[in-house]
Amino acid sequence: MTTTPPRRSAAPAQTQTQTQTPARTPGPARPPLVTRPLVLRFVTVVGASASFFLLLSVVPLYAERGGGDAGLATGSLMLATVAGELATPRLVARYGYRAALAAGLVLLGAPALVLTAWHGMAWIAAVCLLRGLGFALTVVAGGALTASLIPAERRGEGLALAGIVSGVPSLLGLPLGVWLASHAGFTPVCVAGGMVALAAVAVVPGLPGREGSPSGDAGVVAGLRTGALARPAVVFATTALGAGIVVTFLPVAVPAPVSGVVAVALFAQPATATVARWYAGRFGDRRGPSRLVLPGLLASAAGLLVTALTGSPVAVLAGVALFGAGFGVTQNATLTLMYARVPASGYGTVSALWNVAYDGGMGLGAVGFGAAAAMTGYPAAFALTSAVMLLALLPAWRDR
Repeated sequence: MTTTPPRRSAAPAQTQTQTQTPARTPGPARPPLVTRPLVLRFVTVVGASASFFLLLSVVPLYAERGGGDAGLATGSLMLATVAGELATPRLVARYGYRAALAAGLVLLGAPALVLTAWHGMAWIAAVCLLRGLGFALTVVAGGALTASLIPAERRGEGLALAGIVSGVPSLLGLPLGVWLASHAGFTPVCVAGGMVALAAVAVVPGLPGREGSPSGDAGVVAGLRTGALARPAVVFATTALGAGIVVTFLPVAVPAPVSGVVAVALFAQPATATVARWYAGRFGDRRGPSRLVLPGLLASAAGLLVTALTGSPVAVLAGVALFGAGFGVTQNATLTLMYARVPASGYGTVSALWNVAYDGGMGLGAVGFGAAAAMTGYPAAFALTSAVMLLALLPAWRDR
């Protein structure tokens, strides 16, 4: 800004001096958010997330077309993921971030290349188990590494950015996988899902190799016994029930005459989740993430209730979009809240707990919904799940 020369005036010089605006002292600059290590970490996020979500709805469909159990396919994937997430902190403490990430990407990608070599349910479940272990390594080791690369004062924004980076592959992968499977067959989709994970291994040597806490396993157990961490984890696990149901059963729950809406709905769910996760992160940095936990849970439950009207394309789209928005808010709010409640040495514990809640909820949702739908039908099972999610109102209220 330029200033004009003072005009001549009969007023005393002292008066002119008193009316001058004092210069402002610039505040401290915020630390940079995007750094080279974080960019490399994002490459591994894209590789793992694209591989996971590209096949997430395709494998259950492949199992069902072959006479198998769609719920068992997703359940096996999530069961192995949860088991791997509980063990990963100790593996990271012993071998470091780079080794854990590289092993995870290989286990996630290589089995996908040979998924369609056989059609038996036992083979499909075995592949899902290996891929689940690989995904566990990538999300727990990678999650703790991501948190360590983000400045504490920009944690909400940084986790929101990480959510966008991981959300875009899910945004594209879920509907693209189903579309490619119907137009090109299952094998090309599986090969693409395997290669994108294996390609990301190339950037792993450029990542920091700092190790986690040697007491990582004890930290997970202690975290489950700590209300400040257990409450948001329970709320998030409850919303994750719906995520497992949507990606597994929406393609088979929607009646054939309106099945064209499925691909659009599988795009809408991660799209709204990604946008909501970003705004939740920005809001959480300014007002606190605890304010968002309860609204996120209520929106998620309401979305599943609307989705129960499976015969209406408008209701399916609106319900899935509303669920996605609530799920995205809950994702960011619970994770940011949990990281804020531990020192840096507890990031591995938070990453493991949060991902166990995520994948455990998805797995239980897929298996439980399949059993319920067999007795009640898909619409009633959606409504029942919405009611079950309200059981998490108490911990969400306490963390509001």
